[in-house]
Amino acid sequence: MFRGLNTLALDSKGRMSIPARLRETLREASSGRIVITIDTARCLLIYPYNEWEKVEEKLTKLPTANKQVRRLQRLLLGHAEECEMDAQGRVLISPQLRDFAQLDKRVALVGQGLKLELWDQARWFDLREELLGDGDDESLSAAIEDLVI
Repeated sequence: MFRGLNTLALDSKGRMSIPARLRETLREASSGRIVITIDTARCLLIYPYNEWEKVEEKLTKLPTANKQVRRLQRLLLGHAEECEMDAQGRVLISPQLRDFAQLDKRVALVGQGLKLELWDQARWFDLREELLGDGDDESLSAAIEDLVI
Protein backbone atom coordinates (compact mmCIF):
# COMPACT_ATOMS: atom_id res chain seq x y z
CA MET A 1 0.00 0.00 0.00
CA PHE A 2 1.42 3.35 -1.05
CA ARG A 3 0.63 6.47 0.92
CA GLY A 4 2.20 9.80 1.68
CA LEU A 5 4.10 12.49 -0.18
CA ASN A 6 7.81 12.45 -0.96
CA THR A 7 9.59 15.36 -2.63
CA LEU A 8 12.57 14.13 -4.60
CA ALA A 9 15.08 15.18 -7.24
CA LEU A 10 15.72 13.72 -10.67
CA ASP A 11 19.40 13.44 -11.48
CA SER A 12 20.92 14.68 -14.76
CA LYS A 13 20.13 11.32 -16.43
CA GLY A 14 16.46 11.41 -15.38
CA ARG A 15 16.81 8.88 -12.58
CA MET A 16 14.75 9.09 -9.41
CA SER A 17 15.77 7.46 -6.16
CA ILE A 18 12.79 5.65 -4.64
CA PRO A 19 12.52 6.35 -0.88
CA ALA A 20 13.62 3.36 1.23
CA ARG A 21 10.20 2.51 2.68
CA LEU A 22 8.61 2.50 -0.79
CA ARG A 23 11.57 0.66 -2.27
CA GLU A 24 11.05 -2.27 0.08
CA THR A 25 7.34 -2.41 -0.75
CA LEU A 26 8.15 -2.46 -4.47
CA ARG A 27 10.77 -5.16 -4.03
CA GLU A 28 8.40 -7.32 -2.01
CA ALA A 29 5.46 -6.80 -4.38
CA SER A 30 7.23 -7.26 -7.70
CA SER A 31 10.96 -7.78 -7.24
CA GLY A 32 11.56 -4.11 -8.04
CA ARG A 33 9.85 -4.30 -11.44
CA ILE A 34 7.49 -1.43 -12.14
CA VAL A 35 5.45 -0.02 -14.99
CA ILE A 36 5.27 3.70 -15.60
CA THR A 37 2.59 5.22 -17.79
CA ILE A 38 0.85 8.53 -18.35
CA ASP A 39 -2.26 9.97 -16.75
CA THR A 40 -4.65 12.49 -18.28
CA ALA A 41 -3.79 14.89 -15.43
CA ARG A 42 -0.27 15.20 -16.94
CA CYS A 43 1.42 13.19 -14.24
CA LEU A 44 2.91 9.70 -14.38
CA LEU A 45 1.43 6.59 -12.82
CA ILE A 46 3.83 4.09 -11.28
CA TYR A 47 2.56 0.56 -10.67
CA PRO A 48 4.32 -2.44 -9.15
CA TYR A 49 4.46 -4.92 -12.02
CA ASN A 50 2.00 -7.33 -10.41
CA GLU A 51 -0.62 -4.54 -10.01
CA TRP A 52 -0.02 -3.33 -13.55
CA GLU A 53 -0.78 -6.82 -14.89
CA LYS A 54 -4.26 -6.56 -13.31
CA VAL A 55 -4.84 -3.13 -14.84
CA GLU A 56 -3.59 -4.29 -18.23
CA GLU A 57 -5.81 -7.36 -18.16
CA LYS A 58 -8.88 -5.23 -17.40
CA LEU A 59 -7.99 -2.73 -20.14
CA THR A 60 -7.48 -5.40 -22.78
CA LYS A 61 -10.82 -7.05 -21.96
CA LEU A 62 -12.81 -3.85 -22.50
CA PRO A 63 -14.86 -3.57 -25.72
CA THR A 64 -12.64 -1.88 -28.31
CA ALA A 65 -15.67 -0.80 -30.34
CA ASN A 66 -16.17 1.86 -27.67
CA LYS A 67 -14.31 5.05 -28.65
CA GLN A 68 -13.52 6.02 -25.05
CA VAL A 69 -12.12 2.57 -24.31
CA ARG A 70 -9.78 2.79 -27.32
CA ARG A 71 -8.74 6.25 -26.15
CA LEU A 72 -7.93 4.97 -22.67
CA GLN A 73 -6.07 1.92 -24.04
CA ARG A 74 -4.00 4.08 -26.39
CA LEU A 75 -3.04 6.41 -23.59
CA LEU A 76 -2.34 3.94 -20.77
CA LEU A 77 -1.11 0.90 -22.68
CA GLY A 78 0.52 2.84 -25.49
CA HIS A 79 2.75 4.79 -23.12
CA ALA A 80 3.46 2.07 -20.56
CA GLU A 81 7.14 1.38 -19.96
CA GLU A 82 8.46 -1.49 -17.88
CA CYS A 83 11.36 -0.52 -15.62
CA GLU A 84 13.47 -2.04 -12.87
CA MET A 85 14.99 -0.40 -9.86
CA ASP A 86 18.77 -0.57 -9.89
CA ALA A 87 20.82 -1.77 -6.90
CA GLN A 88 20.64 1.75 -5.36
CA GLY A 89 16.84 1.87 -5.67
CA ARG A 90 16.85 4.29 -8.60
CA VAL A 91 14.46 4.24 -11.54
CA LEU A 92 15.17 5.81 -14.92
CA ILE A 93 12.27 7.91 -16.21
CA SER A 94 12.47 8.03 -20.01
CA PRO A 95 12.73 11.40 -21.77
CA GLN A 96 9.31 10.81 -23.40
CA LEU A 97 7.61 10.31 -20.04
CA ARG A 98 9.50 13.21 -18.43
CA ASP A 99 8.45 15.49 -21.29
CA PHE A 100 4.81 14.40 -21.09
CA ALA A 101 4.58 15.09 -17.34
CA GLN A 102 6.70 18.26 -17.67
CA LEU A 103 9.10 16.95 -15.05
CA ASP A 104 11.99 19.15 -14.13
CA LYS A 105 14.57 18.47 -11.41
CA ARG A 106 12.18 18.59 -8.42
CA VAL A 107 9.35 16.03 -8.36
CA ALA A 108 6.62 14.88 -5.97
CA LEU A 109 5.92 11.18 -5.50
CA VAL A 110 2.37 10.79 -4.18
CA GLY A 111 1.01 7.54 -2.74
CA GLN A 112 -2.34 6.46 -4.17
CA GLY A 113 -2.97 3.08 -2.57
CA LEU A 114 -1.99 0.46 -5.15
CA LYS A 115 0.03 2.89 -7.27
CA LEU A 116 2.10 6.06 -7.07
CA GLU A 117 1.74 9.32 -8.96
CA LEU A 118 4.80 11.29 -10.07
CA TRP A 119 4.33 15.04 -10.52
CA ASP A 120 6.48 18.04 -11.21
CA GLN A 121 6.80 19.39 -7.67
CA ALA A 122 5.52 22.91 -8.41
CA ARG A 123 2.56 21.54 -10.39
CA TRP A 124 1.70 19.15 -7.53
CA PHE A 125 1.68 21.96 -4.95
CA ASP A 126 -0.49 24.09 -7.27
CA LEU A 127 -2.92 21.21 -7.74
CA ARG A 128 -3.02 20.54 -4.01
CA GLU A 129 -4.03 24.14 -3.36
CA GLU A 130 -6.66 23.87 -6.09
CA LEU A 131 -8.02 20.66 -4.55
CA LEU A 132 -8.16 22.25 -1.12
CA GLY A 133 -10.07 25.23 -2.49
CA ASP A 134 -12.32 23.27 -4.87
CA GLY A 135 -15.91 23.03 -3.68
CA ASP A 136 -17.21 23.87 -0.28
CA ASP A 137 -15.77 22.64 3.02
CA GLU A 138 -19.08 21.14 4.10
CA SER A 139 -19.27 18.70 1.17
CA LEU A 140 -15.65 17.65 1.73
CA SER A 141 -16.29 17.18 5.44
CA ALA A 142 -19.39 15.10 4.69
CA ALA A 143 -17.46 12.91 2.26
CA ILE A 144 -14.73 12.35 4.85
CA GLU A 145 -17.30 11.47 7.51
CA ASP A 146 -18.74 8.78 5.20
CA LEU A 147 -15.28 7.17 5.06
CA VAL A 148 -14.80 6.92 8.83
CA ILE A 149 -15.31 3.44 10.23
